[in-house]
Amino acid sequence: MATSRSVRTPTTLSRKTGHGVTGFGWQDGGITSPTRSTTSEHPRPVRGAPTSSPGTFVARSPRKYRGNAMPNPTDFPKPTLVPVNGVELEVFEAGRENAEKPIVLCHGWPEHAFSWRHQMPVLAAAGYHVIAPNQRGYGNSSRPAEVTDYDIEHLSGDLVALLDHYGYEDAVFVGHDWGAFVVWGLTLLHPDRVNKVINLSLPYPERGERPWIESMEDMLGGDFYFVHFNRQPGVADAVFEDNTFQFLRNLYRKNEPPREPQPGMALIDLARAETPLGEPIMSDGELAVLVSAFESSGFTGGINWYRNLDRNWHLLADVDPIIRQPALMIYGDRDLVARGANLAEFVPNVEVVSFDCGHWIQQEKPEETNQAIVKWLEQQDAT
Repeated sequence: MATSRSVRTPTTLSRKTGHGVTGFGWQDGGITSPTRSTTSEHPRPVRGAPTSSPGTFVARSPRKYRGNAMPNPTDFPKPTLVPVNGVELEVFEAGRENAEKPIVLCHGWPEHAFSWRHQMPVLAAAGYHVIAPNQRGYGNSSRPAEVTDYDIEHLSGDLVALLDHYGYEDAVFVGHDWGAFVVWGLTLLHPDRVNKVINLSLPYPERGERPWIESMEDMLGGDFYFVHFNRQPGVADAVFEDNTFQFLRNLYRKNEPPREPQPGMALIDLARAETPLGEPIMSDGELAVLVSAFESSGFTGGINWYRNLDRNWHLLADVDPIIRQPALMIYGDRDLVARGANLAEFVPNVEVVSFDCGHWIQQEKPEETNQAIVKWLEQQDAT
């Protein structure tokens, strides 16, 4: 680990605003009902799902999903509840016929497996068994009450158990935002279960000499949302839950005009803002899926991931800090999340690409994201 270096700025810090800097569930709102899986075999198929094989959906040509031409939310795969690691995860699949080529998609905050709606059919068409869980705290997945149940050991343990459920030794793992943090941590803690890494937005979280929240509090103050989530538990959760539609509508934007930093907690101010800035990245129907999810689940489960950052810092103290798997890092040029200055030092086999977009990369630039991922995977398979 990086222990003898001077303390470095955590890779996700920005003084400008909390908007768009999320980093380190769609309850289906009546659209579908999850089916509970009670064995270690593949989950029981969901009746009525638009499938060519049980519990999945047809892998259509990528042409159908060009740009923002996403199918109606009701075309999203039907979920299954899968018991893993002492909890249940709501899991969405595509391309189950592509056995032995698993790829696991890990969402961020405040997201949902639905955030991968543009990628799932394309990856299935490319020959992958696509597995997109709502991770613990989201959607219809379990939401444990204890804060420590959301640390990196539990979150990575869920993904290991998910591989065991399907009978896979390892898989390609893809993460965005907090999902990227989990994928980095999973690869450090369980390197034999990850064969390739693809992460969006959040670079490798270098571990400095002091716990992350402590460093952020000293540098950015108590109003920085990472710190606020930890020092004032429950306050932001309640504001987001009282303003769920407004918060998510205001958060999922692109091409926003520059703003001067303001005092106070930026994400709370964002949730209370009556007028959104910039342009939406989702249709009204897509946003409604997300709003329905968080109106049902609340935000505390996902925010509890933040409340384990310093605990995670301690849990990762003794692991080998080098990611040796082939890795693809995708950045948005307009993203407020800082790029990893020392990425290649800790991830020596990394390739980096970037797009002219903000934080919500796979939703704002779905076609470009799909092309980059599929091309990189094809190149890796060829070598």
